[in-house]
Amino acid sequence: LRTFRQNSCIFYLTVMSILNIGELLADLLPRIMQTIYNTDGTETSLFYCKFRLYFTQICTLLSLTCFSLATIDQYCATCSRPRLQQLCNIKLARYLIIIFSFIWILHGIPYLIYFQHITLPTTGQITCAMVNSSYIKYRIYVVVLILFGILPIIITVLFGLMAFHNIRQIPHYTIPLVRRELDKQLTVMVLLQNLMSFFTLLPYTVVNIISLNMKSPIDPLVQAQIQLSSAVTLLIYYIYYANPFYVYMCASERFRRQLIYVLFKIHLNRWRQRPRIINNQVLPES
Repeated sequence: LRTFRQNSCIFYLTVMSILNIGELLADLLPRIMQTIYNTDGTETSLFYCKFRLYFTQICTLLSLTCFSLATIDQYCATCSRPRLQQLCNIKLARYLIIIFSFIWILHGIPYLIYFQHITLPTTGQITCAMVNSSYIKYRIYVVVLILFGILPIIITVLFGLMAFHNIRQIPHYTIPLVRRELDKQLTVMVLLQNLMSFFTLLPYTVVNIISLNMKSPIDPLVQAQIQLSSAVTLLIYYIYYANPFYVYMCASERFRRQLIYVLFKIHLNRWRQRPRIINNQVLPES
């Protein structure tokens, strides 16, 4: 366990997993509630309307940032140049996470300002929507299209390919056996996650690009096809946040052994060794 705790790549992936859980709970779960009960709660509380979208934006951006940093970290760890290998340390990883957290927290402040309750003129229902047209364009073209899609795809694919090239050269380096095997398994985990993220992030990004380049007026049939494609690719997009655990289980034997050790050797034995209270004991009279 100590080997994993002191590894910067594992730190990035751990933070990413925590953020993924937050993303699924704050974004996917309300969408499911909206589908089942026709409400997600944002129309009843202005605070929830603002905070939910603010929180999900932070989770999404920071999760993608962590995964990009993990991919870059694996490139540096498997590189033959000592200066790049020195960048793979837990202290730097913590500083980077703090810095990017601060950046994305500040970046999301307009969500708290511009999301408001709006009454729809046709139905009279209250909905949570952004009221600033300029920031709507920024959110569509910069946040959703670039920060949620194009940029992380480019970074992870580029550094993933370079890490794959490096990992094939590792047997020729003078590296301790334990370090070499750890780097190989981590790189396999990250590269497999890279592959999954490519196929989960790319379709939604492509559909967004197509929909933004559609000329008005749009044929109703084409519009329906775009909406269907957007809904399907959005579900695929959420797979990115749900699949890391299964990817790591399939990719790394060491991860599987560590999981079994933590669950059964530590927590299960600790639960079994708890002192049990016998209810039919007779207490002595004082």
